[in-house]
Amino acid sequence: MSFNVRKCLLGLIDAIIYILVFIGAVTIIKLADPNFVLDSRKYLYNAAIFGVSLFVFRLIFSIYKNVWRYANSKSFLTLVFSDFLAGCMGVLCTKIAGCYTTFWQCVSIIAICNLATLSSRFLYQQYYRHFNLNVDYLNKIGVAIVGAGQIGTLLVEELKYNTKSHYRPLCFIDNNPVKIGSKLEDLPIYSENDNIIEKIKSLPIQEIFIALPNIDNETAKELYEFYSQTGCKVKLYDFPLNKEDSDGGPSSRVIREVKIEDLLFRNALKFEDEGMNNFYKDKTVLVTGGGGSIGSELCRQIASRNPKKLIIVDIYENNAYDIQQELIRKYGDSLDLVAEIASVRDKVRLDAIFAAYKPQIVFHAAAHKHVPLMEHSGCEAIKNNVLGTYNTADVAEKYGVEKFILVSTDKAVNPTNIMGASKRMCEMIIQCRNDSKTSFSAVRFGNVLGSNGSVIPLFRRQIEKGGPVTITDKRIIRYFMTIPEASQLVMTAGYMAKSGELFVLDMGKPIRIIDLAENMIKLSGLTPYKDIDIVEVGLRPGEKLYEELLIKSENLDKTENNMIFIEKDKPLTRAAVDKKIASLVKAVEKAQDTIDSSIVKAAMMKAVPTYKNPEEVNKNADSSDEMHNIKEIETATV
Repeated sequence: MSFNVRKCLLGLIDAIIYILVFIGAVTIIKLADPNFVLDSRKYLYNAAIFGVSLFVFRLIFSIYKNVWRYANSKSFLTLVFSDFLAGCMGVLCTKIAGCYTTFWQCVSIIAICNLATLSSRFLYQQYYRHFNLNVDYLNKIGVAIVGAGQIGTLLVEELKYNTKSHYRPLCFIDNNPVKIGSKLEDLPIYSENDNIIEKIKSLPIQEIFIALPNIDNETAKELYEFYSQTGCKVKLYDFPLNKEDSDGGPSSRVIREVKIEDLLFRNALKFEDEGMNNFYKDKTVLVTGGGGSIGSELCRQIASRNPKKLIIVDIYENNAYDIQQELIRKYGDSLDLVAEIASVRDKVRLDAIFAAYKPQIVFHAAAHKHVPLMEHSGCEAIKNNVLGTYNTADVAEKYGVEKFILVSTDKAVNPTNIMGASKRMCEMIIQCRNDSKTSFSAVRFGNVLGSNGSVIPLFRRQIEKGGPVTITDKRIIRYFMTIPEASQLVMTAGYMAKSGELFVLDMGKPIRIIDLAENMIKLSGLTPYKDIDIVEVGLRPGEKLYEELLIKSENLDKTENNMIFIEKDKPLTRAAVDKKIASLVKAVEKAQDTIDSSIVKAAMMKAVPTYKNPEEVNKNADSSDEMHNIKEIETATV
């Protein structure tokens, strides 16, 4: 039934109710008073005025826009308030028109009419619900709802009365002693205590939905681990992980699987700032590596802040095309968007792009980042990461870019591989330009969950194939953040940057990769070491057991954001950096006829003094602050 037809039908039903109520009221008045003399014209005027008043106020308060099968108490109260105002208006108008009867007759007619209308809506709602609670309802998946509040109630109503629902709610679970033992939506409310696990096991419950407001990652992790003991699948009634898919209202919540992002050992960081939003507004922004994991998310974040123009630069046309089409679908002609296929190695091509678009802000995310591959192909790491950054920085200065932000990594801190050393060299290129009119800065952060080449997609593929899940070493630890967090950090740093800063993030607590693997197996509804095995395969070339804690240095300056710091690292001169670049170029030329990386590795070790062999670092790993921190976390957990 279309919206307009339904509206007209409701209006017709209400008109019939009003006519019947008015006729009934007059009949009752006549029966109650045998001497009553009916003035037909007066009562017809009276009926018309009150009827018009009722319908006018119901239209004003959008009564006929409600979907009454799902109406809540607010909708019913709005109807009462609307009719009350209509009654007041009716009394006033009948007095002016000279057809006023008595106060109690007017009140009785309006009150009875309102009661009859409310009853019709309520009966329809109950009939609809009863009709949908058919035999199939008993064959649906039994679920328990954690949270006997407004969100949990909305979820239960949706599950019980939506014909497309595959679920049958059986109980609520809550820790509020006032609610425990009572009923809500005809469902019992059980206490969230140590006995609840056995209670759930005794009921035909297959899944558990966590329906709590503003749930954070630590709470989500605790609840997931607690209710996983039941053997039931645990899900969240929450907003999508991509908040852009949500308008923020209660109806935006969805039942979704618990993701590994929900089980981070810290809450997701937020970097929203009105000043930052305004900073990117009406600016021409260019993103190199714009089709990659970080680059594409940067493009999404920038696009949402109304830039003057967004230029995506990437050598891989498939990635560039994907993010281009995604943004076109979302923003259409409201976003001035350009995608250019180019390599940062090609300075002539970069020059042409910068000359054409004159970007004001540049995010440099283009890089080779895979550690083992760059150990094998060291020349490519230097050509793409180091020389590519040098080229892009030179062109940015030439065309008067206002701000240039380099995306770096925690692997640049005391690197043990060519990739990390190349990123440290990139930082030096940026830092030495503190005399430039262009504001250069770099941002370091840890591993990004779900990015291309990260362990998350690898583990997921291995689990889908039935295992085993392979990890390099059971002791290995890493610091993690989500792709949106990483991108917002980069954008925040770009907003705060003045010149030559090296921004670092408080990454919180480290995560053992083996814990990550076990959690991902559990999230798939399987049991680690039983359904899916976890196999240790040994460290890869250039890999160390731990990444450096970014904020352990005493040489840190605070920023206005308490999660972002500035590394007080004394920059080299341009001449010193140019000398290092020249030595690396010579090494690449010497090694160009071979696939061996030993020549460029030796040159990189001279260029980056903090570059060490991984064996040297790993043999002392157990005494490091990072490994000590993870042991403290494990002890506290036990």
